[in-house]
Amino acid sequence: MVELSRRAALGSALGSALLATGPAAAQGEFPGRPVTIIVPFPPGGATDFIARPLGAALQRLWGQSVVLQNRAGAGGAIGMQAGATARPDGLTGLIAHVAYSSIPASDALFGRPPGFDRAALAPVALLTADPLMLVVKGDAPWRTWQDFLEDAKRRPGEVAYGSSGPYSALHLPIEMLAHAGGVRLNHVPYAGGGPALTAVLSNTIAATAAVPSVAAPFIRDGQLRALVNTGARRVALLPEVPTAMELGFHEVEFYLWVGLFTQAAVPAEIQRRLREGVAAALADADTQRQLASTGTVLDLRLGEAFQGFLAADRQRVEAAVQRIGRVE
Repeated sequence: MVELSRRAALGSALGSALLATGPAAAQGEFPGRPVTIIVPFPPGGATDFIARPLGAALQRLWGQSVVLQNRAGAGGAIGMQAGATARPDGLTGLIAHVAYSSIPASDALFGRPPGFDRAALAPVALLTADPLMLVVKGDAPWRTWQDFLEDAKRRPGEVAYGSSGPYSALHLPIEMLAHAGGVRLNHVPYAGGGPALTAVLSNTIAATAAVPSVAAPFIRDGQLRALVNTGARRVALLPEVPTAMELGFHEVEFYLWVGLFTQAAVPAEIQRRLREGVAAALADADTQRQLASTGTVLDLRLGEAFQGFLAADRQRVEAAVQRIGRVE
């Protein structure tokens, strides 16, 4: 019932935004020229599940070309700095995820110059906020998260898990879970989430983390088993997987979120038009069907609501990075 109410409220908000935005967009007030959206990660990553449908929907709405530009490197810092320093006319957007919080935190930990200027970016819209599922092989001996913890306590530092690198969106939540459970695991970094998942399936490592849309097909056919969810509530795609919070680990809350940013110097009116355009684009029925087909669940939050989410995320991520310490 909570999930249905939440979706109904989201649909209402999107519909209202569509009505408010449609006529103005048709008049060509904004953008009036082609738009670029920088994606600071390689093609095919988690950000593409929402970035590409959003770009296509905005192109239909605005009647202008919307080009997604992948600018990967330095864990996302190169693309995010390119977005931060782009001309502040509202025509260059930036897709970012939790690296927006983790890169500055790790830079501060090592005393490095900031990889990008976070203050130069203005949040436009939170698009998705997926919890992570800690997954093991389908025939692994651990049936529950408690089973996993008990085994890890008996073998400190021996149970291996894979991530997409230090302070990444897979490393942080697993370390949060390990800390809350009082265990020490063996961290094995990989080039990305895909290789880490492959390593679990091949019995090279014991566990990794994945968003529900990626994990669900493997869980349904028995290749993987999900033990715990890092969000505040269970997810509709995998309702049988408990949250860490409901198991008593109340300090564990982590999301692989994706959001759209523009430059902080973009005029307030243009920022408003961007927010309305995103809401209208995501209200499009074809876009919603496309997102649903990939298991992508919208969590649209605009303006101040997105800023509040970012503040809480930043606090959680900074605490996790400090607790992990330096990983060379």
